Amino acid sequence: MELKDLFLTPLYLGLLYGLAFALRKRFTNALTKKYFIPALTVKFFGAISLGLIYQFYYGGGDTMNYYNESKTIHEAFFDSPSVGIKLLLSADGIADGSMAKYAVQMHWFAAETEYFIVKVCGFLGLFCFHTYSVMALMFAFISFSGVWALYNTFLRLYPRLYKQLAIAVFFIPSVFFWGSGISKDALCLGALGWMFFAFYNLFVARTKLIHAIVAILVAGFVLKSVKIYILISFIPPVMLWVTTQYSARIRSGALRALVMPIMIVLGGAVGLAVSQSVASGNKNYDFDKIEDRATVASTYHNSISHSDTDKGRGMGNSGYAMDDFTGPADIPKLAPKAIVIGLFRPFMWEVSNPVMLLSGLEILWITYLTIQVFRKTGLFRTFGRIGSTPLVLFCIVFSLLFAIGTAITSGNFGNLVRYRIPMWPFYVTALFILQDSIPVKSKKRRRLIAQPVNRQFASI
Repeated sequence: MELKDLFLTPLYLGLLYGLAFALRKRFTNALTKKYFIPALTVKFFGAISLGLIYQFYYGGGDTMNYYNESKTIHEAFFDSPSVGIKLLLSADGIADGSMAKYAVQMHWFAAETEYFIVKVCGFLGLFCFHTYSVMALMFAFISFSGVWALYNTFLRLYPRLYKQLAIAVFFIPSVFFWGSGISKDALCLGALGWMFFAFYNLFVARTKLIHAIVAILVAGFVLKSVKIYILISFIPPVMLWVTTQYSARIRSGALRALVMPIMIVLGGAVGLAVSQSVASGNKNYDFDKIEDRATVASTYHNSISHSDTDKGRGMGNSGYAMDDFTGPADIPKLAPKAIVIGLFRPFMWEVSNPVMLLSGLEILWITYLTIQVFRKTGLFRTFGRIGSTPLVLFCIVFSLLFAIGTAITSGNFGNLVRYRIPMWPFYVTALFILQDSIPVKSKKRRRLIAQPVNRQFASI
């Protein structure tokens, strides 16, 4: 960060808050209004904190590299706007003569996913004198738009849980920390929120269809360009959710019980086919190449977690052991261990630095919520409720798929903490819904539940 950050950040922070206050009335109601600014504030806090920790604790990192490489695009615009536009539109790693002198200065010019973030930084930098902290706030604002859309979509289905859902979507520390600032995670988290919002409107609510289609196309493009594995993990369970949502509307209990298994199989099959189509041809995530990708990623991340450099940055000894992964056929064998790692580790005794301590405390809380649901409801009854509640089924399936994938490919807790943040809003939401369905013995609590709920939630 530079001196201009100190002068420009308060100014742009005021402008972004002014915009937020202007938009709040349009996108909130009496119940959600109080969460709008606090939720945005924690995103801003996470964005600035991420930059400070990477600069002063880790001594550098991807977020700084995105910023530094985007300076070249910023300079190109001032030398020749047409060349700057070419750099922003370039997507194949090939530079013509006019772009060559700039392309050679960017290590990530030929790296599709990383260069996408560099281009976003280069574009946003045009509006803020290419100031790191201001660009980080802009990333946070963009990401916030998606998570607010996700929150409102959840509320349409469970309006009485507006407090619990706010915690699940906005206030989980690792989500607002790693999911803000100049990073892939910030854009992907926002895009995932918009994607879920769009699927709900297009297939379930069947409203604002044009908006939903546009949101799916834009969010899908972002996810495919940056972290396609999120899209691959999302599509099968969301199609499962859509089909089971329709099945749940069948009034006849006998007919619903007959149709539900068929719709589950149909939704999963369609989702898997679409995911395979999306991944086809991708050099890293094509289903035929997943073995090589997982093996290389896990080995590399595990090795760097024990390197002297990473020990100096507080990341040493954070690796964990996974059995050899030789292909998709090994996933069922590795799934139980991967789920435990992806959902419930690091354990507190595995914490080795201050950053991991925060993650350990967060995991401790999530583990407690999980145990409480099973303890109060019972093992089989809990699984029964998961299967009979479409949104919960989607959230759990998505979270389990994500936990398995990230645990197998991460290799160390430092990467795992970042990689798995897209699943936390969904997993914790599922826990809160299941917790709310637990029978309540208190008469006073029953009276509270019986009270009418304001369902006039603003649509985005």
